[in-house]
Amino acid sequence: MANWVRKSFVVLVSILTFGLVTPAQAVLNNNEELSKQNNKQNFQSEKSSEDQQVIYDHQHFVQNMMEEAEKQSYIKFGDKIKPVIEDEFKTVILPKMEEAISSMASQYPEEDLSSFEISEVPSYAKSEKIFHILDSRTGKDIIRFHVRKDHPPLEGYYFNFHYHTHRDDYQSHHHLGSIYWDKNTPPQWMSVS
Repeated sequence: MANWVRKSFVVLVSILTFGLVTPAQAVLNNNEELSKQNNKQNFQSEKSSEDQQVIYDHQHFVQNMMEEAEKQSYIKFGDKIKPVIEDEFKTVILPKMEEAISSMASQYPEEDLSSFEISEVPSYAKSEKIFHILDSRTGKDIIRFHVRKDHPPLEGYYFNFHYHTHRDDYQSHHHLGSIYWDKNTPPQWMSVS
């Protein structure tokens, strides 16, 4: 600080406080205030960066799960079903899967998300299983994604996509959507050309 500014500050403090506060106390009080403000700002920026990290980790988790979910779904469909329903699956079913996974992920802390993984291979033939997201620490399913072949009378065949959660012991069907196949019977899951 310039010498004249210091002297002016001493005179100003003395006049304003009628000599009750010395300039040294004023400088200390000012430094304490600045220190408190800096600490508060540092705490807020640390908290903000932690919140951003949690949001990033949540988004990263959902993105990774969606990439794997799409792969597992195409394995389940096989070479005969995939080309027929792929476009509608991408536009109708995948976004709803993403909503379900994101909603599920928001219910768990970051530490738990790091131990969640997708089951390796979809079930073959007549089983509904596409993939499950499970906790690798316990081996228990968190959410199960399935597809079922429906055949309403006189309407043809539909692929009914749905999921189950552990919250209701996998009892409720949470509907994701249906994709029309044809009047003819669809091939078995995982069929190749």
